[in-house]
Amino acid sequence: MKLAFTASGRPEAQEALRRLGDAYGGVPEADADIIVALGGDGHMLDTLKKRLKDKKPVYGMNRGTIGFLMNDFSEEKLVERLEKAEPVKIRPLVAKCETMAGKTVTERAFNEVSLLRQTAQSARLKITVDGAERMAELLCDGVLVATPAGSTAYNLSAHGPILPINSRLMALTPISAFRPRRWRGALLNHNAVVRIEVIEPERRAVSCAADNVETRDVKQVEIKEDPASALTLLFDQGHALDERVLREQFNV
Repeated sequence: MKLAFTASGRPEAQEALRRLGDAYGGVPEADADIIVALGGDGHMLDTLKKRLKDKKPVYGMNRGTIGFLMNDFSEEKLVERLEKAEPVKIRPLVAKCETMAGKTVTERAFNEVSLLRQTAQSARLKITVDGAERMAELLCDGVLVATPAGSTAYNLSAHGPILPINSRLMALTPISAFRPRRWRGALLNHNAVVRIEVIEPERRAVSCAADNVETRDVKQVEIKEDPASALTLLFDQGHALDERVLREQFNV
């Protein structure tokens, strides 16, 4: 089993990189069977985006803060843990952004795609699903579309629903909705195409963030699942992502 190690810039992640490299060696990512990511969820998201071409499985160990997408860190018996690890398929979203400058930017997100106001003024957004207008005007701080894997992240903080990891759903969740005040969002089929248009983008500037990659001054964004870019995450037995998502629903 050939392993490649990658780490965030945090001191504890860099120290883990050194120790694991000494203990298990390591090969370049292009030659590896498995990529071992050391850091937090942010580093895991960066690592996954680098795997979109080669589709190599990723096993994370937490050397960050939250580490929801990571396994517990230990230097011991790493090869044995990897041999017994449970695979989970995760499918990213693809966001096609059109900016005020006429530029088209395409990014992928494994957690969520979020549109956020750039100024003190609320965003005014129109939401279309599969070509049908579903909300003519949403006055808000923003709105997001989350995957099952990302439903416990920003989506949950915005009071969106937690989705079972194997559900073929997306969560459409408003962020601090002002009008209509009581709208709590929607559950959408995984193959739905969501189009969000910015009303008055010159006066009410909006950005689009695909996980941690931001595009400023967007005019409209089309969001859908990208099953062709599905990747494999590896988790220790009994600590797979579906179990973590289920536990989160009973965490009070």
